[in-house]
Amino acid sequence: MKQLTAEIVLSAYASGVFPMAESADTPNLFWVDPERRGILPLQGFHVPRRLARTVRSEKFAVRVDTAFREVLTGCAECTEERPSTWINGEILSLFVDLFERGAAHSVECWREERLVGGLYGVSLGGAFFGESMFSRERDASKVALVHLVARLRVGGYTLLDTQFVTSHLSGFGAIEVPRTMYHRMLGQALSVRGDFYALGAQPRGDLVLQSITQTS
Repeated sequence: MKQLTAEIVLSAYASGVFPMAESADTPNLFWVDPERRGILPLQGFHVPRRLARTVRSEKFAVRVDTAFREVLTGCAECTEERPSTWINGEILSLFVDLFERGAAHSVECWREERLVGGLYGVSLGGAFFGESMFSRERDASKVALVHLVARLRVGGYTLLDTQFVTSHLSGFGAIEVPRTMYHRMLGQALSVRGDFYALGAQPRGDLVLQSITQTS
């Protein structure tokens, strides 16, 4: 594979494929185009009652794009639940470049000025491609996801791509769709201009939940 650039990666996402590495220690990347793609329907997002209480309590201070590199580093950490990671040095470098170009974003959970969880992904038109998330405290990544969905809904996005469906994501309503359907959904989303910052920098928890539950 020739040397990747941010422009090549963005073109790949717009074509429905994304890069991964076998592990953090392997230098090379490969392209992935699953036969069945994971998505989280923005209009069918389910917030469990206990998690809603946590969001409303504002246990975490939720910010966006203030610690992008640190979120990537957190997602690349090996833990008991995740003993290996696919985020290698090239992934980190490429996504920092995408962030600096305004094409990638992070949603971060802070507690007492310590980063305790978050997620990151790529934004193109009205599509957001969720890449990875991490937690150092219970529910931190889940709260970040709730804030992300509210932000995407308010910002006019129509597609949240999760790449694959995990048991963690299925609890929020994630589903798999065939590749052909995904590409149609992607094409429609790319014709939309989403606004990642429409919800504001640090919205209140009750506003976040209201943004998710209100009908379009």
